[in-house]
Amino acid sequence: MGRIVRTGSTPAKRRHQHRRSCAEVLRLLAKRNLAGDFDREARDMVAFLVWNLHGIYRTIDESAQTWDEKGYWRKAEGLRDRWLWARTAARELEEMIRSDRWEDVAPALVPLVPQFQDVTVRSITRNADWWCGAHRALLNQSRPASAPPTEADSSGFVS
Repeated sequence: MGRIVRTGSTPAKRRHQHRRSCAEVLRLLAKRNLAGDFDREARDMVAFLVWNLHGIYRTIDESAQTWDEKGYWRKAEGLRDRWLWARTAARELEEMIRSDRWEDVAPALVPLVPQFQDVTVRSITRNADWWCGAHRALLNQSRPASAPPTEADSSGFVS
């Protein structure tokens, strides 16, 4: 009998998709003049970025739980620590969006750029359909920024 290969959606695959989405959106936002002046599309893009940052950390947590179940708690905690920046950035950006502090968003995006330096973006494959309505959805979401995201939170906004 041959080896069974899982070709479905793995945490690593989903993490790569989220990282690709973040890299593309950051590149598109960098091309705009965002000196505190965010139009509707730019607000949607930042909210989409928040959804994807939450998605990145969710996949990390899934992978870490697998290591925990195998008894490799050090490895699991190391993984969570290495990727803590994604959860922290998502929470900070989400709080800025919810409190309408758009002048603080552009400076908060700058430290994210090096995190996606290894993602090669030769052409933009995501268009406005990906992030359209993300800002409104984020504001309508009832959970506070400090609560961990759930899988249902990303419906329609995952990459």
